[in-house]
Amino acid sequence: MSQNHDARDPIFALSDDLVEAFAAQCPADATMAGVPSDDGAWNDWSPRGAAAWASTLASFQERLRALPPPLRGPEAQWGRLARRVMADYLDERLDDFRHGEHLRDLNNIESAFQHMRVVFDLMDTRSAAGWAAITSRLSTLSQACDSYRASLEEGRRTGNVVARRQVRAVVEQARRQAGEASFFSTLPAAYEASGVATSEGHARLASGVERARAAFGELAGYLEQTYLPSARAADAVGEERYLRLARRFLGASIDPVETYAWGWSEVHAIEAQMARLAAEIRPGASLPEAIELLMTDPARCAHSPDEFLRLMLERQQKALAELDGTHFDIPEPIRRIDVKLAPPGGPLGAYYVIPSDGFKRPGTIWYAPGDKQQFPLYEEITTAYHEGFPGHHLQCGLQVYLEDRLSRLHRFLVMYSGHAEGWALYAEQLMFELGYFERPDYVLGMLAGKLTRAYRVVLDIGMHLDLPIPRSAPLHAGEAWRYETAVEYLHTRAFLTLDHAHSEATRYLGWPGQAISYKVGERVILDLREELRRRQGTAFDLKAFHAKVIGSGSVGLDHLREIVLEDAGELAAS
Repeated sequence: MSQNHDARDPIFALSDDLVEAFAAQCPADATMAGVPSDDGAWNDWSPRGAAAWASTLASFQERLRALPPPLRGPEAQWGRLARRVMADYLDERLDDFRHGEHLRDLNNIESAFQHMRVVFDLMDTRSAAGWAAITSRLSTLSQACDSYRASLEEGRRTGNVVARRQVRAVVEQARRQAGEASFFSTLPAAYEASGVATSEGHARLASGVERARAAFGELAGYLEQTYLPSARAADAVGEERYLRLARRFLGASIDPVETYAWGWSEVHAIEAQMARLAAEIRPGASLPEAIELLMTDPARCAHSPDEFLRLMLERQQKALAELDGTHFDIPEPIRRIDVKLAPPGGPLGAYYVIPSDGFKRPGTIWYAPGDKQQFPLYEEITTAYHEGFPGHHLQCGLQVYLEDRLSRLHRFLVMYSGHAEGWALYAEQLMFELGYFERPDYVLGMLAGKLTRAYRVVLDIGMHLDLPIPRSAPLHAGEAWRYETAVEYLHTRAFLTLDHAHSEATRYLGWPGQAISYKVGERVILDLREELRRRQGTAFDLKAFHAKVIGSGSVGLDHLREIVLEDAGELAAS
């Protein structure tokens, strides 16, 4: 696309400079973000590397403040947006450094440790240059681990440590990648199948694989023998840190007590809906009995990973074809989507990876199903719409595509969970409203997903802020939250498998504030839709509303409200 935003505003050149600095100093993160960089290099995660990156961010903060005043008028709106997005990005990341978050960057799902493994999923495996970069990263993974360990050790020395539960989870993941079942051991076969293999390349790759496995083995040893004895016994992070991190994910502040109570009201409402639908699926059946039927009935399952992936891709393609031009305007590059199985050894579930710059790497849904070979479809249809189209794939793909209005920083480095996950959960609701859950099985699956997200609100806030379980709750009423209680709720009330329930509860405790972003974000988007519908009456345009919500890139929820209502000419009246 040609760039049509107002190039007179120097914010766009400054944004380009910041992305280039990011690519130079954080090359592994740049690969994950889809930004061209040295794909054979690693971040320096050490305290020295962190200080260097913080200094770079501070220098850009000064450069941003020194810019001339923004231009006026509607034609300059994108420049004003770019300025606010950069200011928020710099403030938030420098705040993380001030609070020492880089010294306790360790959890079971989203920390530098997982990035050191997942980055290989996103690298070029079709060219000789791509495999050379992979080999380089494999061979030098020990250096990345050393730099990462240096920051963890500084945190340990200063008492800035994570909980033991998170350490044990990462040790288990690291041991797997160091062992015979390691993802790294699959790379030689993939190299052979690439069509660019040479005998010399094989030898270098094999050596790199062994070095990478050894590096993760050494890191596991450090974590288990040195770090774990110093780790915190308590899982909860407390109110101050929780609310700070929640605001970081949401781009908005919450009243935790009100949100906790609202989360419970959502739980009760969704459970009542599910109970009524269960009787429709199997007359006379209780909700657990209906779920058991949907989980085990062969006629309601895919019977191999290949069949499952095919069905999920077909579902994406059908929705894309039918909704283009009616509820969304879908640019050509976004009409391509990949669906893949994630390598084993990580947390269970599904996740989405954004396209790379220029869409050379398409947007991809990754499924991590564990060791199951039968895939109950009732719960997967709603996940397909959430992770794919019109959820993350549309929102994130559009953000990458809109180079005519969004700064490069905004397109690749800015993502608020409240906006992203709120939109994806809203997308599930929208597809229900549009009739894309054609069987009651799939509607129940959508409600089950909503129930899990509602339980995330009460579990995340309840555990970290030590709020009591309400007297009206179905289990352990009036008691304090414990890890085991959260697992019991997720397993028996949200119908997750026991392994998945353990993985989820560990995730909430290690990634405080993120789990609430789904329902809180959906709440804001639905409230905005109803507010506009009420004010605009018959003039309300659903397609235009969608364009407003995702057409300005990912922003904080407070900022989103301003954009939607201001563009509608409504903000002054609110």
